[in-house]
Amino acid sequence: MRGREGCAREWGIFVITKYRIVGSASVSILALMAAACPAMAAAEDVPAAVPMPAAVAPEPDTSEAAPPEIVVTAERTNVTLQKTNLSVTAVTADTLAKSNITEITGLNGAVPGLVVAKSGGGERQISIRGIGSETPENPQTQPGVSVHVDGVYIFNSIAANAAFIDVAQVEVLRGPQGTMYGQGSTGGTINIVSKQPELGKWTGNVDAGYGNYNLVKTDGALNVPIGDTIAIRGAIQYYNHDGYAKATKVAGQPDYQLDNANDLGGKLSLKWQPADNVSLLLSTIQYRGDANAPAQKNILDPEPDPRVLTQDYPGKSYIRTQLYYGVLKFDMGPVVFNSITGYQKLRSIQSWDGDGLDTDLFYALTNGQAPGAGVKYDHIATWTQNTESWTQEYNLASNTDGRLRWIVGGVYLHSTNNSYINEFRSNEGNGLNAALPVSAAYNDPLVKTITYAELSAVTREAYAGYAQGTYKLTDRLSFTAGIRYNHDTYSGVSASQSGPTSSNTSGAYLQPKPGVGTSTNRVTGKAALNYDITGTSMVYASYTRGFKPGGINSSAAVGNSSYTIFGFKDGTKPTFKPEELDSFEIGSKNRFFNNTLQLNASGFFYLYHNMQFLEEDAVLFGNGVSNAPEAQVLGAEIEADWHPTRHLRFEGSLSLLHSEFTSDYYALDPTKARNAQIAAGYAGVGGFYSNFYLATLAREAARVNINGNKLPKMPTVQGSVAASWTGEVGPGEFTARAQYIYRGGYNSRVFADPVADKTPNYSQVNLFANYDFANSGFHASVTVTNLFDEAGVNSRFTDPYGSGQVSNTYIPPRQAIFSLGYRF
Repeated sequence: MRGREGCAREWGIFVITKYRIVGSASVSILALMAAACPAMAAAEDVPAAVPMPAAVAPEPDTSEAAPPEIVVTAERTNVTLQKTNLSVTAVTADTLAKSNITEITGLNGAVPGLVVAKSGGGERQISIRGIGSETPENPQTQPGVSVHVDGVYIFNSIAANAAFIDVAQVEVLRGPQGTMYGQGSTGGTINIVSKQPELGKWTGNVDAGYGNYNLVKTDGALNVPIGDTIAIRGAIQYYNHDGYAKATKVAGQPDYQLDNANDLGGKLSLKWQPADNVSLLLSTIQYRGDANAPAQKNILDPEPDPRVLTQDYPGKSYIRTQLYYGVLKFDMGPVVFNSITGYQKLRSIQSWDGDGLDTDLFYALTNGQAPGAGVKYDHIATWTQNTESWTQEYNLASNTDGRLRWIVGGVYLHSTNNSYINEFRSNEGNGLNAALPVSAAYNDPLVKTITYAELSAVTREAYAGYAQGTYKLTDRLSFTAGIRYNHDTYSGVSASQSGPTSSNTSGAYLQPKPGVGTSTNRVTGKAALNYDITGTSMVYASYTRGFKPGGINSSAAVGNSSYTIFGFKDGTKPTFKPEELDSFEIGSKNRFFNNTLQLNASGFFYLYHNMQFLEEDAVLFGNGVSNAPEAQVLGAEIEADWHPTRHLRFEGSLSLLHSEFTSDYYALDPTKARNAQIAAGYAGVGGFYSNFYLATLAREAARVNINGNKLPKMPTVQGSVAASWTGEVGPGEFTARAQYIYRGGYNSRVFADPVADKTPNYSQVNLFANYDFANSGFHASVTVTNLFDEAGVNSRFTDPYGSGQVSNTYIPPRQAIFSLGYRF
């Protein structure tokens, strides 16, 4: 049964509290909720196995002021958000529009516990509750937060850069999703649910907006029925704006734009429903992003304006993604069969100024000399990737009203990734071109400019089987159990060069050779108890396990590591282990005061094993992926949505987190390694290699114990509050909304260096106003984001490969956008 589209909101109060009281505070909140009075019966679960439609409500609520009921696809079945035994936030298309959220980075602040950072090339590093990816720009590893589009797993994290196109809602599942989503979802999962074709309806919309920075945003969609059994929906979106920042030292372009956008995307879907119990959905999403590089300001940059960079290389970014998928659903009465098939391609070419400074400053500041002295060069990075992947999933789900609801399924994934990394020293910029083509000869003079190069082709093959069931022990008490078997295999060829000399004496300067493959087998799962206190209040307790596969380090790391050469205990090893997370969570979901207040809370404790992170090695160019043995996380979250009257609405969320590494591991920070090397008198490459052993010992002595450090990407306090008013004004309806976002500071890496790793807190105020002209379909809106133009640091990145420089990425500046739209 279908109803109106809804949207989830959060409400919160900022409370700064010490770690030792967080656990008791969350338990007290849950106890108070459990004792609360009932309001009215909640909607029942909607039995379906595949997320075909957008969020819909089974029945409209009888209370005019009640928050709308949200249906989510959280565990491969459509179920109301208030009945799920896990922490989920659903951000609808309406909320995305009001906050000018156009892609996944914009979700910062909108979801408790979520942090989306950027690496050197602008790759998204997504973390939920501090669990995500600490291995940037590394095709050998998997993300810690998986991304799915209409049930299809998105293989490459760069593909997550694509804009949201014709989206119904974005669901963020917090905590490991080891049963339904498997490997790569240690921290959680982001489900992007598209709007689907509707049978028998001519509908559509067109919207156009203009704002400062010459922002132009246009999008439109059209739903066309063909007879009674077929419908086609097409959507297109264009998004363009000038740079939020500029580089002042690019030759011939003194105001070279950075952080600009030039995105074009489209989606086309066909739905065929020859009978009431059979449907087939065929879709494709195409996206192209062609822009300059992101603005990443070196913390040593003497220019005080955070949006002006003393940078002299014109970085560029080109991304093309193609996604094709089909969903077949066959309702056989007591069971529903589903097939989800996906094929995707990615081509990405990126280049950026690895030091973020001009040629005079970079060498001088990093070697303690006066500007203009010594060798002048830039550190330039280029990265080309081509990814192709297939996914296939089959599942069978129960479709009865009995005490047992279940789903079983199998998944197969196959992916190939071809990657070429070319880091070089130069005084000239040439856009997307690398210093050397892949075919360059070993004796090409430009080989002498290389600091690091890698050519690899990696194949990943994975399959999994899963089963999950929920059994009603009584009318109020139910038990959920799930299990998943995961198998992952990595194989491929690679070649790398560290420093200015090729290891080959004939042919190409890089000659890939087969590497040692890896294979990982793990069992993950879930166990949970649900208790319905009343028709609108429930509590749950759950245990879940998630994991991320291990793998093999690049040939450079394997051949040039202190572990391999000298046998040092800690540091980069030829292979790295899988990481695992055990989660213990309690929570409560409630509606109070005649269903006008929705209040959800959770408390959780994590045991984190073998966290994968990128580490420097004592031997130069031996860096790779290592494992931090043990860590713990404790946290609490609150989300609320209150409608005191039919005109007023208050929303918000609050996240409180504490974490620490709990075992000894002596890790080597790239910056500290370089400083130790210079202090020992081995600053230059020639000096290093002529004193190989002594320089290595100096770098090895710079290791620090990370035991007791906080985990990265984990703000202690994060939250938002919002208030809105909707009512009749003149011949239409007017809506006004104000939102305040606060994100606390956090460590950007495991090393917790007080200078390099402390990402500061920031706050942001957003405003929105909309007017719907009665009975016309037209509407006009104004959106203002970052009202006070705060230069908040969204993320901090330390280049682990070449320059070793630390840079800040800032939130967008103040933007005012005026939009007109028409819907029918």
